[in-house]
Amino acid sequence: MAKDEFKEFRLVGTRPDRPDGLDKVTGRARYGADISAPGMLWGAVVRSPHAHARIVSIDTSRAEALEGVKAVVTRADFPTGLTGEDWDLQENTMAGERALYDGHAVAAVAATSKLRAEEAARLIDVTYEVLPHVIDVDDAIKPDAPVIREGAADATVPEGMPPNVVRYMEFGHGNVEAGFAEADLVREGHYKTEATHQGYIEPHACLGQLGGDGKGEMWVCTQGQWFIRKMCAGVLGLDAAQLRVTPSEIGGGFGGKTTIFMEPLSLALSRKAGGKPVKIVMTRSEVLRATGPTASASMDVRIGMKKDGTLTAARAEFRMQGGAFPGSPVDMALYCAFAPYKLDHVAHVGYDVLANRPKCAAYRAPGSPMGAFAVESLIDEMCRELGLDPMEVRLKNAVREGDRASYGPKFASIGLVETLEATRAHPNLAEPLGPNQGRGVASGYWFNHNGETSVSLAISEDGTAQVSIGTPDIGGSRASIALMTAETLGIPYEDVRVNVVETGALGVNEPTHGSRATFASGKAAVLAAGQAITEMCRRAAAEWGIEPEAVEWVDGAAQPAGPNAGKFPPMSIAEIAGKMGETGGPISGHHESVPEGVGASFGCHVVDVEVDPETGRVTILRYLVVQDAGRAIHPAYVEGQYQGGAAQGIGWALNEAYIYDDKGRLQNPVFLDYRVPVASDLPMIDTVIVEVPNPGHPYGVRGVGETGITPPLPAIANAIQDATGARLRALPMNPPAVLAALKAARGA
Repeated sequence: MAKDEFKEFRLVGTRPDRPDGLDKVTGRARYGADISAPGMLWGAVVRSPHAHARIVSIDTSRAEALEGVKAVVTRADFPTGLTGEDWDLQENTMAGERALYDGHAVAAVAATSKLRAEEAARLIDVTYEVLPHVIDVDDAIKPDAPVIREGAADATVPEGMPPNVVRYMEFGHGNVEAGFAEADLVREGHYKTEATHQGYIEPHACLGQLGGDGKGEMWVCTQGQWFIRKMCAGVLGLDAAQLRVTPSEIGGGFGGKTTIFMEPLSLALSRKAGGKPVKIVMTRSEVLRATGPTASASMDVRIGMKKDGTLTAARAEFRMQGGAFPGSPVDMALYCAFAPYKLDHVAHVGYDVLANRPKCAAYRAPGSPMGAFAVESLIDEMCRELGLDPMEVRLKNAVREGDRASYGPKFASIGLVETLEATRAHPNLAEPLGPNQGRGVASGYWFNHNGETSVSLAISEDGTAQVSIGTPDIGGSRASIALMTAETLGIPYEDVRVNVVETGALGVNEPTHGSRATFASGKAAVLAAGQAITEMCRRAAAEWGIEPEAVEWVDGAAQPAGPNAGKFPPMSIAEIAGKMGETGGPISGHHESVPEGVGASFGCHVVDVEVDPETGRVTILRYLVVQDAGRAIHPAYVEGQYQGGAAQGIGWALNEAYIYDDKGRLQNPVFLDYRVPVASDLPMIDTVIVEVPNPGHPYGVRGVGETGITPPLPAIANAIQDATGARLRALPMNPPAVLAALKAARGA
């Protein structure tokens, strides 16, 4: 689809009710904690109260003697000899010689009731030798920092680096020093962000059953059932083919449910309990203490700019901790940091650092919000110093189709310029500001993802369609895929049912992550529908006695492609399906691939704030999200993704943070203390959907779920400076931090 082509469709772009909506509002939908089985046991987990400690001994005798206890497992019940990511996952699931963070699992028990399991867990006696710990990413690379894991560094780390640096990267293009020499203004800044949690409503829950024959089943709230199968098999030494995983409905994930935490424990307990199913449901405290938040970051950025706003060079050095294991998103943060800008000279340096924190997981555009906070803040500071309009500077330097991205490849069709122009034209930018009020703007980027994808489509006898997908529905993807399938087949939206299936029903599917579900599963569904259409045209041709090439599909029916093909009345999908048993049997379509043509996504946010100079409280007055969706298949869900990303970014910017005491223990492990935004904290979030179709997708789709969380962090920091003159370079920008910045700005 050409960039300037915008075709109108019959269904795509409309806003029907979501097909799973009734189940969810009536309570009929089954989430992870709703699953049960005959003879089911309940599991409970014993967790370390220390940030770093050697496990001297574990005495399970009192727990095992308790009536109703059927199994107790420790690391001794897991296979040995694992390496790489399998070892990391196993170590995070169940501590070995040392507990590496507050909340690290050290034992688990299964009993006949939830209360009995919790009682038994309290009877397990663990003796610890407390060791020195480190929480902050900058402290972790100091010469005297406690070493968390000897020999954990990979081959990318040069000799002589601190032992807690486990991965190193350096990339870029051009001559950065020459670029800085061309600038009229060169500035650098140091920025920090704290770890934040995805904050999904539904805690992790699973039901696992594993027999002595190595065959098992799991029912899990997850973003990716094939990933769960692969990871659990690796951790437990199982044959993945003998493990079947069924996803439940999911009450939010945002990247945090793409990996495993306690899921292997249910299987290990089940195996030890003679194959009885074991159910584990995390408490909110366990979720916050022991499941993947995003990383915390320490970042240095240097940028060169001419007096007219032209960027001449940029350099970023990011340090990010991913917990006690390798895997922080420092690489993706660097890829995204300068992506909105055309730069001939750019350099990136990254350090993946260990700290005594939980193993991090993805969180909606992992790494990108941190990188944007640093880069977009510094650009805003430089615009103010030179007296330049921050919107005009962004437009002047915006990447366009054919430009080389800061991280290497050339951009295909993109919509950043259109997004910035739509932002500039929005009436929010003309709203007058009062005392103590300010306006901030920031851009954001996510490259989006494809991944292994497999979809099947079956035509029913009545001409309706059943679509089987492997990507759990988090943001309305069932509706979007049904719309695209119905559009392709030429049938009503209500005549398509989209089913999220278990691992035995399809080939491998990557999880719903990286904004891939509507793009990848949607593209596969359209291609599978195309196969079914080809077969239906072939059957119509056979009945008419003409060549299949002489038949075309129009508005849900086969018809002769032209007058030379003969005069036959159109044969509807219902007619063809009604007699498929007589004409060759079932009609279906299937597609599997790693789809090409992923479309990058850019966004721009504008926020108006009011800062109370007496308390430091920041109130969001107005918020605008403008983002390129490629094509909004279901505009209501696209708007919801934009608003959800903005809401989470607002929380990250103003309130959310992991708070540890001097012993490395998490001090805010419940939502009363871990402050996520509620409705009263937010204004109505205005949205503008920009549509520059992605030529790599039949309907022009770009993923939309990630980009929206990226600009809020710097946009709010920029607005606070506009309101007060004070620049905050660390998150969260809560009232005490704002008051301190105001005091510093006044020189008091």
